[in-house]
Amino acid sequence: MNNPNDIGSSEYSKKILLIGLDNGGKTSILKCLKGIKGLSAFNSLNPTRGLEIERFEALESKYAIWDLGGQEAYHDEYINDIENLLRGTKKIIYVFDVQDAKRYDLAINYLKKMMKAIKDLNDIDFSIFLHKYDPDLEFNQELNESIIEGLIEKIKGVIPPNLIYSLHKTSIYATFEKSTIP
Repeated sequence: MNNPNDIGSSEYSKKILLIGLDNGGKTSILKCLKGIKGLSAFNSLNPTRGLEIERFEALESKYAIWDLGGQEAYHDEYINDIENLLRGTKKIIYVFDVQDAKRYDLAINYLKKMMKAIKDLNDIDFSIFLHKYDPDLEFNQELNESIIEGLIEKIKGVIPPNLIYSLHKTSIYATFEKSTIP
């Protein structure tokens, strides 16, 4: 595991935190950001245990992506150490697995705790990804737009009214696509 205190602040100019529940797709998003495109690379992903840091160069920038393992056992640790985790952060991506409707409330509660713990996001870009949004694939027969709209309303209810953020539907099946939700 990478040393979390070694952020390489000047060397890696863009630090991004990936936050969300386990099995939400954070590591898949990370692989896409690194430029990995073959779907076979996504078939054998293991759960992220604790914090893993990936450093790479893309688009003439250097990135340090901090993938926070999403198991509940780590949530309090991250929340208690949020100031250290945020140091040098340029962007936070909070990931919801839209295919896992049974855990929407758990994901909302984790987001709510994170929002309460984070004191200042003035200089940090904040995005929420509704990941695994693949309407052509039928992982979950009961999933429909009204359920996802309900999730979006819950998310909007948790976000502080003065926080500027963006909300996106994302998929890795088309070499990672995202579309902004108004």
